[in-house]
Amino acid sequence: MSALPTLSYLPSMAGPQTIGDLYKAELILEAEVAAAVDAYMDNPRTTTFVFAGGYSINLMAAVRAQPSAKKLINDPEASEGLKRAAVRKAILLARPVKG
Repeated sequence: MSALPTLSYLPSMAGPQTIGDLYKAELILEAEVAAAVDAYMDNPRTTTFVFAGGYSINLMAAVRAQPSAKKLINDPEASEGLKRAAVRKAILLARPVKG
């Protein structure tokens, strides 16, 4: 009988898996995620965004890495709210670097 895998929302010793993991562990606040969304929406060419604790992501690359976000951002008929939600999801799925 094999053991069931355990899920943990705390970053491992090897580092966090995603910004969403840091958010779930309350190491990144909602206000920081919202600020990252704002930064991207203000300038889609924004690259480095630094969160508390020295974690950073490339916003432009994060959005481009998510096909649904990339598609919605370029859809002139998509609402601002839908675009912001897609960018937020892309940010939460992004893998940060520390330092």
